[in-house]
Amino acid sequence: MKDLSNKVVITAALTGSRMQRDVAPHIPLTPEEITQSAIECWEAGASVVHIHVRDPKTLMGSPDLELYRQVVEPLRSKTDLILCLTTSGVPGLNLPTEERLACLALRPELASFDAGSINLGNKPFINSVEFLDEAAKLMRDYGVKPEIEIFDLGMIIHSLKMRDQGKLDEPLHFQFVLGSPAGAPTTLRAFLHFLDHTPPNATWSNIGIGARQMDMVMAALIMGGHFRVGMEDAIYLKKGVLAKSNAELVERYLPLVRDYGREPAKPEEARKILGLRKYGK
Repeated sequence: MKDLSNKVVITAALTGSRMQRDVAPHIPLTPEEITQSAIECWEAGASVVHIHVRDPKTLMGSPDLELYRQVVEPLRSKTDLILCLTTSGVPGLNLPTEERLACLALRPELASFDAGSINLGNKPFINSVEFLDEAAKLMRDYGVKPEIEIFDLGMIIHSLKMRDQGKLDEPLHFQFVLGSPAGAPTTLRAFLHFLDHTPPNATWSNIGIGARQMDMVMAALIMGGHFRVGMEDAIYLKKGVLAKSNAELVERYLPLVRDYGREPAKPEEARKILGLRKYGK
């Protein structure tokens, strides 16, 4: 089997659910813009795209299945990207479980699995035990691998409990989220604390929200993991310079990846690393 230990799975998080163009003038909002942004990231070297869709009237995040379909179907026909659909709805609005999980009907290879509740801004983002149990069951039914989003250490502990209860299948895949307002900070100490509690057979990826994104990318490269970038997490290429596209944020880190003696994983390589089966196979 080909050695993939030097390969890095780069995820591009394209739009999120709240940020508007008064803050991020180049963020993609329509299905067509999100699709084009994903294609550009694929061409730049990303193998996974993390997808939210936006309501065409409010431009806020939406769980609408048809909006997802307008992004998913073109990407499946034009690329071999791994699609990771969000099940968060709009964090803080705490939409009904049925709405949050509707996108799983499209059978993405990955879907976000926010492994516990947390305060985001002035509102709680609720991921109850009941919601997580239902999400884990439906993902298993649809053949979707959970991308377990970790904002604090307790979320790892609960995920391991679900694994022990037979609700989550090994090997687990974690997405460490560092830098959210009430979660773990973007520090090496916090990152290593997460890593110390991660099973040795698990795969993992790092997110650094905001100005210290590069620190978390470097930590992932040093420790042999993977990373996520994109306008959902950070909109600046460097201090005072807004990124004009998500692809620019992917391209920014490619020299760093290669300086560490690693290479971006192609989607077929990322599938092997993460233990995924391509959609339709």
